[in-house]
Amino acid sequence: MLSLSRIPERRRVGSRHLLLLLIAAVVPGFAQQTPPIVSPEVHSDKRVTFRFLDPNAKEVSLRLEGAKQPLPMQKDEQGVWSVTTDPLEPDYYEYSFEADGASLIDPLNPLMKPNLLHTHNMVHVPGPASLPWEISDVPHGVIHHHFYRSRIVGDDRDYYVYTPPRYDPRGKDRYPVLYLLHGYSDDTSAWTAIAFANVILDNLIAQGKAKPMIIVMPLAYGAPEIVQRTPVFAAAFRDASLRQRNFDRIRDNLLEEVIPAVESAYLVSADRNSRAIAGLSMGGTETLLVGLNNLDRFAWVGAFSSGGLQEDFDKSFAGLDAKANSQLRLLWVSCGRDDRLMDINRKFRDWLQSKQIRFNWLETAGAHSWQVWRRNLADFAALLFREPAPRVMNPRARRRGRADMLSMSAAFLSQGTVGFRDSSALAR
Repeated sequence: MLSLSRIPERRRVGSRHLLLLLIAAVVPGFAQQTPPIVSPEVHSDKRVTFRFLDPNAKEVSLRLEGAKQPLPMQKDEQGVWSVTTDPLEPDYYEYSFEADGASLIDPLNPLMKPNLLHTHNMVHVPGPASLPWEISDVPHGVIHHHFYRSRIVGDDRDYYVYTPPRYDPRGKDRYPVLYLLHGYSDDTSAWTAIAFANVILDNLIAQGKAKPMIIVMPLAYGAPEIVQRTPVFAAAFRDASLRQRNFDRIRDNLLEEVIPAVESAYLVSADRNSRAIAGLSMGGTETLLVGLNNLDRFAWVGAFSSGGLQEDFDKSFAGLDAKANSQLRLLWVSCGRDDRLMDINRKFRDWLQSKQIRFNWLETAGAHSWQVWRRNLADFAALLFREPAPRVMNPRARRRGRADMLSMSAAFLSQGTVGFRDSSALAR
């Protein structure tokens, strides 16, 4: 065999070039490597490009949170479908692909939205540090994960606990506590994995806009069989007897199992004035049913886009009247104007008014969406456990122009105010 070391340098270079040409001719794609597919790609101007490889698909579209219609995608010569959005407001956006009628996740994106029925991807369009869900260089709390056997529900379940920065389990200081409930089809991780509740509280506490508190996020199903895959979404939730069993058992689970377990394991105050409850959608209704019917246990109640409320409010909240005002430190009710649940929430607002019960009412832009609930949590948490209690405004909803809901919380919180402000004021 002829050694290359014996060939003059010029001939060796030529031999290498010839060898590369031969390899390129034999091995397809060697000479021209296909660049890796990136999806999603967030551009500096806040536009986002989504890509999906499916050479055999005839039609592919993007379903993006906030978009009223699916966005058609175009296919290139390599079979990669793509679409680029207009500039998006900073936030986290849920999305999925639809290829020839089949809903698919983005296999190139590891950021997922956990859900028991419909798992989707998320994309983060970063924004300024003033947005409460943006991770900042501030002291961070800790998320703890607990598992237990529920005697009441009859299953094995879990809950998450957020402890604020500088929480010392060996210390003597007792902390106020917020019990935070997820919505239908969510799992226990929803408030941290999708809403980034821990990040929101880290930032608010660091900025002096929220009191240090412990947050407990339990599994909010009293009847787990209510979460079923059905041809019509949430068909099982529309079963009145099953829905009531779900509400009754989650009440007992919270009061008899979760709260005692938390109070025995963490430095939380057992004083009702230091205990709050809040939730979204299904969890919002559970919050109202548990909180308003147990005012000896809760002084702070927040319901975001409540789902599952029945119009017979006198039956659901028997005995609730103006006397509750002496016990309620804050009752917060909110909903997005494009939310399909706005009608029932407005009816509940009107019923509260008829009973002369003081409350805070917030209508925002937005639909039934985590983009709404992140902001709800930031605004609600900033009002909790304050002395004196937040001022309650006239609960009549006021119309406003096309609001910039996406910057609403940042504008509100940047003022460092404790009292509630009607959303219309923030649009002017």
